[in-house]
Amino acid sequence: MFQLTATPASALADEPVHIQVTGLSPMQLVTLTASLKDEKGNVYQSKAFYKANEVGELDLMQAPACGGDYVGVHPMGLFWSLKPQKGFGRLLKKDVMNSPFWVTLNLYDSVCFQDSIIGEPLASQVVQRWFSAPGVERIQIRKGRVRGALFLPPGEGPFPGVIDLFGGAGGLIEFRASLLAAHGFAALALAYFAYEDLPNILQEIDLEYFEEAANLLLAHPKVQMPGIGVMSVSKGAEIGLAMACFLKQVVATICINGPNAIYEFPLRYRDLVITPIPSFMERMQYDISGSVRLRHYRGDARDELNQQSVLPIEKAQGPILFVVGENDECLNSKEHAEQALHQLWSHGRNNGRMLAYPGAGHLIEPPYTPLCYASPTKNSFCLLLWGGDRIAHAAAQEHSWGEMLKFFRQHLIQTSRKL
Repeated sequence: MFQLTATPASALADEPVHIQVTGLSPMQLVTLTASLKDEKGNVYQSKAFYKANEVGELDLMQAPACGGDYVGVHPMGLFWSLKPQKGFGRLLKKDVMNSPFWVTLNLYDSVCFQDSIIGEPLASQVVQRWFSAPGVERIQIRKGRVRGALFLPPGEGPFPGVIDLFGGAGGLIEFRASLLAAHGFAALALAYFAYEDLPNILQEIDLEYFEEAANLLLAHPKVQMPGIGVMSVSKGAEIGLAMACFLKQVVATICINGPNAIYEFPLRYRDLVITPIPSFMERMQYDISGSVRLRHYRGDARDELNQQSVLPIEKAQGPILFVVGENDECLNSKEHAEQALHQLWSHGRNNGRMLAYPGAGHLIEPPYTPLCYASPTKNSFCLLLWGGDRIAHAAAQEHSWGEMLKFFRQHLIQTSRKL
């Protein structure tokens, strides 16, 4: 009797699954596949070819994949190698509270090359991948100008507070904030354009909006004083770094693949206006996939003419963690992080740190999220190239997520204990 087990069968999306097969013939070649359907009906699939051991067993913690979507020992390879059946796309969970992603694992005899495998599998298992834990509460936020969703862990608190910012896709993206709540943080997924009554198109960064959000989060009785953290990526990381520089409420900041200066739109805060560094359309390039590479199209933050647009990172009160993918095709994020660190050091500050990941692309997300190499965006008529080598990117996501959780636990909870 063939048996395919995946343990645990229901878990948080950032938790590993142990996949094993028993009942095979000694040294039997098999195909393992994974598939899921997102909330829009898009199908994501992966497959890998394995060989059973001398007693007809297979343990993905130890057994190397011979071929397929990856090669070598990768216990979670079937999850992070999932790719859209049609074209390019980014796997995003919309409803994080009421349903998981249902991942179907199938075991087939021999090596199956076809995308649509004909015939019944030898064994199957369905795994639930949740983005929220039991007891986590979601509160819709529509207060003053602030729009978003607040996720609270179970219990009385108070909990360390975090604002979660995404980039140029706009709208409200909740999956990372809900996972943060599952790990003990009061996390506010904050929208800042293209959502409800917010501006449909981003034309300027009004830092007072983000200050209002920070004050709202700190005013909640289950959020610990005196300061909050910010987790941010891409355009959101530009805003997150500005928040660290100018807002006293921000005491710990994570910037994932963002710049150290203002680009594209001016930043306004009270009487301050920071004009953006120019970008140059003629420097955009096309990848072999037809996707647009933006890595070189922004002006240089090191240029003497652009210094008025560089963020005064030396004013940041708390620690800053830069997480960068060295294969980021959207911008040269490592160079920006190095410039920011040099600026700190030149002012006698040592509150910055960088985690750089060779082979990782722009969209560094929680562990086991499939690589999004390129995808269409709401405000663009073309595919944008994000970059990343699949295996290296997966390793970066797994390591960086643990480091980011550790960073917030160290700096936000310590802040509370100093009172």
